Parts: sequence; C-alpha cells; structure tokens
Amino acid sequence: MSTVQEFDASVNLLAAILWQYEDAEKLKALAVAKQAWTTDNQTNFWLGWYRDVFNVDTATAFGLSIWGRILNVRLGVEVEPQDKVNFGFGAFNKNFNAPSNFGVTSDQTQGLTIEQQRLVIKLRYFQLTSRGTVPEINRFLGQLFGDGNVFVIDPHDMSFAIYQFNFNPDSQLRFILDEFDLLPRPAGVGVKWQVKMRPVFGFGEYNLNFNNGTFGS
Repeated sequence: MSTVQEFDASVNLLAAILWQYEDAEKLKALAVAKQAWTTDNQTNFWLGWYRDVFNVDTATAFGLSIWGRILNVRLGVEVEPQDKVNFGFGAFNKNFNAPSNFGVTSDQTQGLTIEQQRLVIKLRYFQLTSRGTVPEINRFLGQLFGDGNVFVIDPHDMSFAIYQFNFNPDSQLRFILDEFDLLPRPAGVGVKWQVKMRPVFGFGEYNLNFNNGTFGS
C-alpha cells in the first residue's frame, strides 16, 4: 500500500496548565480527570479505528468490508446450486441412503478468510492505482510477496502479462488467482500465472547453472 504519514491520536491536556497554576490542586484534578476521559474516548477510539479499519495490514473483517465497498470489490464468490442429489435434502429426507453428497440447493456466497480478503483489497488497490508497467508491478509484488518470490514477465507482444511464482501457492492463494481478476497489467493485455520452483538449465546469471538446473521454458 502507499506510504501514509504516521498517525498520532494523543492529546496532552495537562500541557494547557500554566506554571502559575501548579499549586491549584482542584484545577489540576479536573484536568487529570478530563485527560483520562479524553484518552479513553478519543485517543483509544482513533487508535482502534486506525488499527481495525484504516490500516489494511491489521484491519478486522469489519474494516476490510469497508475497504471492499470503497474499492468496489467483492469479498466472496457466488456459488450456484448443484443439480445432483444432495445428501439428506430429498423429499422427507428419503435420499439419506441414496448415492448423494453434501451440496447447496440455492445460490450462496462463499466467504473468504481474513487473509484472503486482505490480499484481495491490496491487489484491487494496486490495480486501480497502477500504470501497469513491469518495473512498477514488480516493486509491488516484492512488497506483497517478498523480493524474488513473484515477478511479472513481459513477452513484448501485448498478448499476456505472465506472473511467475517461485514458490507453490497454497490453496487459498490459488483460489484468489483463479476466481478474481485482480493481477495488474496494461489495458487490453491478458494475464497468465505459472509456477517455476526449480532453476532452469543454462539460464542463470552468466549461464552458471548449466550443471545445476533442468531444461525449462
């Protein structure tokens, strides 16, 4: 995400007491009570809002749902009903012994985990703000997945932007890649993603891995 100025929600009301009132104990007691109220009802509120809503890295499900509305991105996947016989849902539940399985009988939305939602929000934000250049995308991928773990390749024919993963994406990440069209690329260009976990024969720096890798494309 973009760099944001550090947020300071603290308020020091005691600084308003002038030196000549240092011996005014009742006045100081009122200021201390007001400071405690301000800390509980203002400082802690804004710190919690920053943590749970504004900062995508720490936002809760509530905060991510707000980001989803702001960025106009869904945080779930529509699941269509199945035509097959579903376990235990026949007339009078007579199909308990029939060859059936669990399933849905109406349109439903499959929700995402908190981390999946966080990833969707970050990808959508960058998709909306990126120019789609290879250097810019690769800098973002380094921030999101760590340097060297994922990068984009430009085949120089305006056909596809190819995302290469140097690790095996888990099922949650694969689900996002398959179900959401969020990988940034220039307008009018398609997108593909692939996994390459082994060094390729003869294509390392100065071709030094001729004795280490295997053939690959």
